[in-house]
Amino acid sequence: MNVMVVGGGGREHAIAWKAACSGKVEKVYCAPGNGGTAAENKCENIDIKPSDFANLADFAKKNNIELTIVGPEDPLVEGIVDFFEARGLKVFGPGSEAAQIEASKAFAKDVMDKAGIPTAEYQRFTDYNEALAYVDKKGVPIVIKADGLAAGKGVTVAFERQEAKGALKNILVDKIFGESGSSVVIEEYLSGEEASYLAFTDGNTILPLQSSQDHKPVFDGDKGPNTGGMGAYSPAPVVTQDIMDYVTENVANPLINELKKRGIIYKGIIYAGLMITDNGVKVLEFNCRFGDPETQPILYRMESDITDVISKCIEEKLDSVNIEWNEKPSVCVVISSGGYPKAYNKGCEITGIEDAETIEDVKVFHAGTAEVNGKLVTSGGRVLGVTAKGGGLQNAIEKAYNAVEKIRFSNMHYRKDIGNKALGRMK
Repeated sequence: MNVMVVGGGGREHAIAWKAACSGKVEKVYCAPGNGGTAAENKCENIDIKPSDFANLADFAKKNNIELTIVGPEDPLVEGIVDFFEARGLKVFGPGSEAAQIEASKAFAKDVMDKAGIPTAEYQRFTDYNEALAYVDKKGVPIVIKADGLAAGKGVTVAFERQEAKGALKNILVDKIFGESGSSVVIEEYLSGEEASYLAFTDGNTILPLQSSQDHKPVFDGDKGPNTGGMGAYSPAPVVTQDIMDYVTENVANPLINELKKRGIIYKGIIYAGLMITDNGVKVLEFNCRFGDPETQPILYRMESDITDVISKCIEEKLDSVNIEWNEKPSVCVVISSGGYPKAYNKGCEITGIEDAETIEDVKVFHAGTAEVNGKLVTSGGRVLGVTAKGGGLQNAIEKAYNAVEKIRFSNMHYRKDIGNKALGRMK
């Protein structure tokens, strides 16, 4: 079969690589892909933007593509799945109505309220002065979120009033996120440890993936501004089997059932950002797609054929599927361009990836890379996801960082503490 992966980041490289591992797959087209997918076995980049639904659908028909997997949230929210399905094309992901669980934090909160899903107390505001008055009433620390999509950068955890005021001004007055910031959701601050829950669903059955933990802040010790994610590992020791079962029963199932009541069938990936508190598990947010960078370490451990699982999702036969997992834990360390998540340079030549991949059980997934005049160069904020499996978590961490040290480009930045939380918890 031929497969198309829509998107060009690290998550999409991991999905394309995993699809290409299938003996049933002859070709994987990546739209637009990146420097890593261009060199991947069975993969070919095509110069079509994820937002160009008509050309993507035409390409799928002309090239006998039997399965399209959509990586990023934007095309899902904008209706790519509805567009493909209307043309009789097999596509994986939620429709635009279902994708509102990520596109609108206010919508997600309303769904959680109605479904009885545990989450933080919140209020939604469109007026800057009213929002600031609410912050003054509640006090800090407090969490401020742009209501719409903001590439993982629309959340501020404010520990000082001035920080909260600045975040509100950025979103509601200066409109740094455009229409995504036409309203804000202000939440109570939850203390605990964050983790990620991902599951396949066909609208009826929930099939969880392995647990994982992301690292959002740009600097060691969870300092600095939030990013799209600076690294992840799987499994996450903080997520016990009891917690996984609890989330499936009390978060994922109520979510799809509440959406069903609204006439929305959710097929695709459910991503729940969790806070494990002293008072139990609470949901921070929902995403409507695979997480990035959680996908990289999770899929690196997945031994089943991803195209089989996805096909059963689309056919609403997920109850017939089991996923096999490699028992070795995995770690992904993201290397970013210096300055990210703010301004950063592009076009810096990258070397050392082949050396890094000579280390056993190391795979370098590309995110912001491109091939220019025969050279691999940086083209984005998050550049590479150096991913390793090991005989234990400590071993996986060591392998990942040994591989990172072999890679070079100008002004590269990475966190040096990915996995430390898990090691501390295991001790």
